[in-house]
Amino acid sequence: MDSKLSFKSYAVVGMMLFALFFGAGNLIFPAQLGQYAGTEVAIAIIGFLITGVGLPLLGIVAIGYSRSEDLQDLSSRVHPLYGVLFTSLLYLTIGPFFALPRTGAVAYEVGIAPFVGESSAAAVLLVFSIVFFAIALVISLNPSKIVDSIGKFLSPAILVTLAVLLAAAFITPMGQAGAPQGGYLDNAFMTGFLEGYNTMDALASLVFGIIVIAAIHKMGVKSPKGVLAATLKSGLVAAGLLAAVYAGIAFLGATSSGTLGLLETGGPVLSGASAHYFGTFGTLLIAVIITLACLTTAIGLIVANSEFFHKLTPKVSYKIYVVIFSVFSLIVANAGLSNIITYSIPVLMFLYPLAIVLILLAFTSSLFHHARPVYVATITVTFFIAIIDGFKTLTGTLGVENPGWLQTIIDFYGTVLPLYNEGLGWLLPAVLTIVVTGLLVPSRKGADVEAVRN
Repeated sequence: MDSKLSFKSYAVVGMMLFALFFGAGNLIFPAQLGQYAGTEVAIAIIGFLITGVGLPLLGIVAIGYSRSEDLQDLSSRVHPLYGVLFTSLLYLTIGPFFALPRTGAVAYEVGIAPFVGESSAAAVLLVFSIVFFAIALVISLNPSKIVDSIGKFLSPAILVTLAVLLAAAFITPMGQAGAPQGGYLDNAFMTGFLEGYNTMDALASLVFGIIVIAAIHKMGVKSPKGVLAATLKSGLVAAGLLAAVYAGIAFLGATSSGTLGLLETGGPVLSGASAHYFGTFGTLLIAVIITLACLTTAIGLIVANSEFFHKLTPKVSYKIYVVIFSVFSLIVANAGLSNIITYSIPVLMFLYPLAIVLILLAFTSSLFHHARPVYVATITVTFFIAIIDGFKTLTGTLGVENPGWLQTIIDFYGTVLPLYNEGLGWLLPAVLTIVVTGLLVPSRKGADVEAVRN
């Protein structure tokens, strides 16, 4: 029989999940959104919350709802080989290749760089990243303590620090919201919607879901129904905290442009606002926020990646993977934040549609009796659209002209696919494929369920 959890238990797991999600990008992107959305900030933040909060919550719940052991188990419903390849690529993307070194690089750029001269920047970055990833490594070596070390200490520290800054912004705003810029002028909702992708949290949710479920199991909840309910309640705690923080930071950004000017990224917005309200102390305050937010995310990513790859290759111990990923991320972080971002965006444009469609399939799977052909057809259709989006984004970030074959496909997609130019060209084809194949595939409930499991 399941243990009855108190609200405090849900709050602890929810705070842990909030801390795992909440990295530096979660601070920077809503601040930038606020500045550029200006008077349209309310509409823009609604779109941002759908993808920056709603999708990650769905991802967490999808793992529990599907009763999958982990992401590999869920994605193997397409095919066992696809399960290994997709899961490995997703882990590496939000792990040592991009997101994990980005935590250290962003923590330095926003939290430390303002105090450092250009001549010594490289040396200080090296020293900072060594200390940063050493701390993450030590905590990650004891993952059984993740709820205590993150949920009970670091997460409240982040919230208290943010609360001080945001309270000052609400009590005495720096100014009036400015005029909307760029895409926010004509379509604030969709621009904010797509901006929410940059948090990478929908991808991370498919990884963090198993950490949440493991924590719930340790609290004495074992039944599938109980785990699903506890996962949803804990997820709502994290989602509520994320939504409140995003809305507050977006308001701060929207009211800052008159005083700080229109800045290129959200980092200087937060640094400038802190200095405006609290002087030198404010600059130190934002450094603490950034460093703690990045550190908690780094710990979660190291733990998740090490556990997955240890399971995939048991001969290599968990602790060795922790060391490998920490050292590798340290090296990549010193390559510079701009290089990390340049090469990560195309990969995200490829992976995001596949991840979102997998979440959609998880929730609708019982309607077509978990038939593998539906999974295969839907993921295949999504793949051929997402891969082109990835190539298109890569040529854009590198500043090179699209090859003729690529431009031909892009023009074709732009003509025949609704919402393609808005970045959602894969959505309607994926939904239609689920409906059509779900109706065409013969109903063989027992055989299909067994096929999926194998």
